[in-house]
Amino acid sequence: MKLKLLTGTAGIISASLTQIGFSQPVEKPNIIIILADDLGYGDLSCYGATSLKTPNIDRLSNQGLRFTNGYCTSATSTPSRYSLLTGSYAWRREGTSVLPGDASALITPGMITLPSVIKSAGYTTGVVGKWHLGLGPEGGPDWNGVIRPGPNDIGFDYSFLIPATGDRVPCVYVENGRVVGLDPSDPISVDYSKKIGNWPTGKENPELLKMHPSHGHDMTIVNGISRIGYMTGGKSALWVDEDMADVITDKAVKFIEDNHEKPFFLYFATHDIHVPRVPHGRFAGKSGMGPRGDAILQFDWSVGEIVKALKRMKIQKNTLIIVSSDNGPVVDDGYRDQAVELLGSHRPSGKLRGGKYSAFEGGTRVVFISSWKGTIKKGVSDALFSQIDLLASLAGIAGASIPEGGGPDSRNYMNVLTGKAKTGRDWVVEQTGRNKLSIVKNEWKLILPGQGPKIQVNTNTETGNDPEYQLYNLGNDPSERNNVAGDNPAIVKELTDLLNSIRSL
Repeated sequence: MKLKLLTGTAGIISASLTQIGFSQPVEKPNIIIILADDLGYGDLSCYGATSLKTPNIDRLSNQGLRFTNGYCTSATSTPSRYSLLTGSYAWRREGTSVLPGDASALITPGMITLPSVIKSAGYTTGVVGKWHLGLGPEGGPDWNGVIRPGPNDIGFDYSFLIPATGDRVPCVYVENGRVVGLDPSDPISVDYSKKIGNWPTGKENPELLKMHPSHGHDMTIVNGISRIGYMTGGKSALWVDEDMADVITDKAVKFIEDNHEKPFFLYFATHDIHVPRVPHGRFAGKSGMGPRGDAILQFDWSVGEIVKALKRMKIQKNTLIIVSSDNGPVVDDGYRDQAVELLGSHRPSGKLRGGKYSAFEGGTRVVFISSWKGTIKKGVSDALFSQIDLLASLAGIAGASIPEGGGPDSRNYMNVLTGKAKTGRDWVVEQTGRNKLSIVKNEWKLILPGQGPKIQVNTNTETGNDPEYQLYNLGNDPSERNNVAGDNPAIVKELTDLLNSIRSL
């Protein structure tokens, strides 16, 4: 049930926090979501990885809750992030598939969002890192002026963005609606349909590359890496991939330092471990698994820097930290970075089948850690929890109300998030395409029939496409190897009917 309360009063804060174990009113907690990119269920040592160690994330896990059934909503980036920030399933809306780098804003002014709800409770809100939800008006952003609408128009007080992804142009940062470091005499032009300007491309000038594409990614070269899309101009504003984690982590830390005396909400969306994987020299070669493994170590470092900042500001005990990923893992996603060759015994999806782009569990069951030192007790939670519920659950923790119509698919499971309840959602919905949905209820997983290849050729990912119903008992078959749909027609019908009823809401 959503909170329908007036905000900003001590009584409401007391009521909300009492539900998660407090008997007296306490200060509103700071809230930080750290969202990795393409991080797999088996990529962290606290989730069973043995080929590399992630000590900073492990430390959060060891003093908080590690969820075994935490889900994002989609096996790809844009729809997953859209759902997290709006509390509405992306498949309910056209145009929410993976966006190009010059797309217009998908979340627009007037929409109720996680930051707008949290802000209404007196929080200062910030987003740092990967956006990939479009910017600017219909027709796309003007990279040489004020870029609006954007995060600052939908509830964020501060924004420092990678506009889309590291493998898409334009390769610049955007801070509070302006490209950082842009020389007005060298304007930026971007085109995703045809080449513009005279900048070299990976297809035409492979001799200029320091990292070569394995498929696609052969358009404009920036920093020795060819990208998706064409751009020219803005040379003074171009990012350096090797410094990206340092740049965005520093911005996140500064946001914490600048706002530590009042409640804040930070959405820190890292680029790691998305392609191109170009970790800083401090991490390059350290994992023994190539750039992908090194990027995992770099992500762990970023998490550690956030925690260090909280300790310096003496606010760790009043800060809820959530660590998760936007979708499951992919090994070769467009660059020849030896991720496949150096994988060894490491299994990015752990015991799960599939990964990014897949209807199997590896696509949407993700790492999910909730840590609040001194408040959340150490443990492991098997409760079903979906990122779709972060809007309502964090509103509950912040003592915020959700305006009528806001977060229509989000439910308040703050007691699950904080370990006060062991039972979460009855079901979760998973998406691989707008009309390709799966559902998990209890221990059963139903994948609806779907057309298309069973293996995505470029990434070698099992898609889960099958013209027949697929039903798996995740309790005794977590790797989804034994399709028992034919033996359980009643369960297939029950879950199909449930999914259809959810679709019709």
